[in-house]
Amino acid sequence: MARDPHEQEKLIVVGQGYVGLPLAVRAVEAGFHVVGVDTDELRVKRLTSGHSYVEGVDSARLTAALDSGRYEPTTDYDRIAGFDVCVITVPTPLRDGVPDLSFVEGAGRSIAPHITAGATVVLESTTYPGTTECLLRPLLEEGSAMKAGVDFHLGYSPERIDPGNPDWHLENTPKVTSGIDSASLRKVERFYSQLVERTVPVSSCRTAELTKLLENTYRHVNIAMVNEMAMISRQLGADIWEAIEAAATKPFGFMPFTPGPGVGGHCLPVDPSYLSWQVKRLLRQDVRFISLANEMNDRMPAYVTSRITRGLNERAKSVKGSRVLQLGLAYKKNTGDIRESPAVMLAQSLCHLGAHVVAVEPHTEPYLLPPDIMCVELTEEEIRAADVVVVATDHDTFDYSLVESTASYVLDTRNRCRGRQVEVL
Repeated sequence: MARDPHEQEKLIVVGQGYVGLPLAVRAVEAGFHVVGVDTDELRVKRLTSGHSYVEGVDSARLTAALDSGRYEPTTDYDRIAGFDVCVITVPTPLRDGVPDLSFVEGAGRSIAPHITAGATVVLESTTYPGTTECLLRPLLEEGSAMKAGVDFHLGYSPERIDPGNPDWHLENTPKVTSGIDSASLRKVERFYSQLVERTVPVSSCRTAELTKLLENTYRHVNIAMVNEMAMISRQLGADIWEAIEAAATKPFGFMPFTPGPGVGGHCLPVDPSYLSWQVKRLLRQDVRFISLANEMNDRMPAYVTSRITRGLNERAKSVKGSRVLQLGLAYKKNTGDIRESPAVMLAQSLCHLGAHVVAVEPHTEPYLLPPDIMCVELTEEEIRAADVVVVATDHDTFDYSLVESTASYVLDTRNRCRGRQVEVL
């Protein structure tokens, strides 16, 4: 039966995390009826009550989506029947250095029985080239008894969410799109053009999958380079932060990246390794830049720990028994995302050495914080009580002037503090 042209299109978003929830809410605002599926019952309960846990979707936007009657969070895949478009935004973590696509596989098997003629399925999860066609496609075809490219459409569009970025969000970030054939690409293009200002179609799903890996490998390698330069510049008696600022005045051929305690989040520690794993598996080659970047960035929490230990020694104190006040546990400023966070690794490394670590992390939900790290408010009393204050994540909400005027010793990995008692990375 033909669909009534006035009937709302039904969108399924599998995964209601940092990628899926903004997509779901934006689609509601664009007029879709959206079912947001997540296997985490606690998440679904919080969403149903109007409580957002994702930057970029405040509780007011979530409540408006719920009040529209066109957003339904659920754990029940039976609610997805009759969908027009389904977007898969599930995690793709690494397990012992090997890509874990079990969430993609599970999503594919769960949605396959509900695929109808003319429906469109899009994968957004970060993965290696070939996943959409060689892994997801067979699962969908087997479970639906239909053929992709003939009975239903299939494509890939990499997510480009940047948590905490006030300027770039889903609507105004160009969206790379692809399909397994020209008809699928047209369907994928049509869907995303209703949500974002600009789409960027590419020739194949493999190219779109590689695009995501290329973007984050570029960042990963350049961050590793400046981290190594930070170590070298200190030994040479030069200021890496001033050098970066000066180099950034060049109007061509240079893009500034800054050092820090490592890399974290759901992309940088994972995405380059997806590419490296696939190249080694298929081509029997090493991607040497990725290997070097992994080695360099993985070293940074240990390097910062050694700098703190040395700084305390120079002040006739041992790291064991010292009180460390760490500013930030999230992997980047102005976000609460602590996944793969080097700041968490740093805090746990200091605890392992016997330090008494307390942290200030205003952006992360308390239930997500590591249970072995006590969190406190940033107060003058806490700063005075600390043998060292470590700036691990440079949230804008922190009172750096108070830290500068009160702390006896500061190790700043983000170049936010000034003063005689401050050491920078």
